[in-house]
Amino acid sequence: MHNCGHRFQSVGQVLHNVLFAAPPDGIERITARSLAEAIAIALEPDLVIMDIRMPDLDGIEAARILTREKIAPVLLLTAYSQQELVDGAKEAGVVGYLVKPFREPDLKPAIEIALQRYREFRALEKEVSSLAEQLETRKLVDRAKGILMDRHGLKEAEAYSRMQKLSMNSRKSMREIAEAILLNDELQR
Repeated sequence: MHNCGHRFQSVGQVLHNVLFAAPPDGIERITARSLAEAIAIALEPDLVIMDIRMPDLDGIEAARILTREKIAPVLLLTAYSQQELVDGAKEAGVVGYLVKPFREPDLKPAIEIALQRYREFRALEKEVSSLAEQLETRKLVDRAKGILMDRHGLKEAEAYSRMQKLSMNSRKSMREIAEAILLNDELQR
């Protein structure tokens, strides 16, 4: 087999060179021989790099678990490029997929990009969660204002002002004030 002057290393050699010889900042190597071990040691890694073929379970299923549980991003390294495996990896939520043979210069950028995409994804998740929380709070405040308007004959601005004063005086959030008003209304029915 002629390799056109390119020197290819085994996956283990490339990983060893990248992770031990000159590991990227903050990267620590953890080796697992089975899915159970992979999940047990994957408590808070920055990135999980694994092959598709593992003794207990295929790497795609392991990646699915690691991604679903939000343990860490997964970069798959494999000799398999069949479309069904690529599709499975996409569905599992992996952040990278490298097909052997590859060299050390191929791996470092893949690691950096995988880590960055995962950070961006997590930031978006937090932003979505925050926006959902704000929307829910807004709905509760609006419902509470409506109750104050109905029960005390207040205008909308007056009801909101009363809730703000309660919030400041009691050092409670507007959401907590709204929830208290709604609970009180439920109790009085």
